[in-house]
Amino acid sequence: MNKFFKKNNKGFTIVETLVAIAILSLSITATFTAVQNGIRFSTTARDQITAFYLAQQAVENIKNIRDNNVLFSLSQISIGNPSRGWLYGLSGAGGDPCYFGKVCQIDSLLQTATSCGSAAITTNPPNLCVNMTQNEDNGLYGYNASWGATRFKREIQLENVVLNREVRVVVTVSWTGNSGPQFFQVKETLLNRE
Repeated sequence: MNKFFKKNNKGFTIVETLVAIAILSLSITATFTAVQNGIRFSTTARDQITAFYLAQQAVENIKNIRDNNVLFSLSQISIGNPSRGWLYGLSGAGGDPCYFGKVCQIDSLLQTATSCGSAAITTNPPNLCVNMTQNEDNGLYGYNASWGATRFKREIQLENVVLNREVRVVVTVSWTGNSGPQFFQVKETLLNRE
C-alpha cells in the first residue's frame, strides 16, 4: 500500500501565503472603493436632480404669477377697473421683491416672493437668501420655520430684456454636497402676454 500513497510533505510556504493575502486584500479594497464611489456618485446625482426640480418649480411659479396677473387684468378691464402689470408682485415697480437687480425667493406653497437683497446676475450663486426647509411628512420644500432645514438655497433674479415685453428669469439652486459647494442654474425667457 505504501506504493500507492506517497507521503507529500509539501505545503504552502510563508511567501505563498503572504502573496495570497496581498492579492485578496487588493481585491477587497478595490471592491470597497468601487462601492464607496458608487454611493458618492448616487448622492451627487440625487442632489442634482433635487436642484433641477427646485429650479424648475420656481420658473413654473413665476409663470403662474404672470398668467394670474394677466387674467386678473383682463377681468378688471371688462368691468372698467384699472389693470395691474404682468409682473405685479414680482417686479412691477421699484418696491417689488424681484425688481431688476434684486435677488428674491419664492415660497411655492404660499405663492409669495420675498427680497433677499441686491446682486448682479452672474454665473455664480449670489448667496443672499436663506436655506429652504422641507416638510418631513410630505417632502414639500418651502420656507416654513417649523420644517426641517435643508442644504438647498434657491435664489431668483429677473433681468429686463425688452422693456415691458420680455424678461429673463435666472434661478440658481446652490448646496454643499460631498464634493464641496455645488450649484445648478436655469435661465428662461418670459414674454408679456397682455
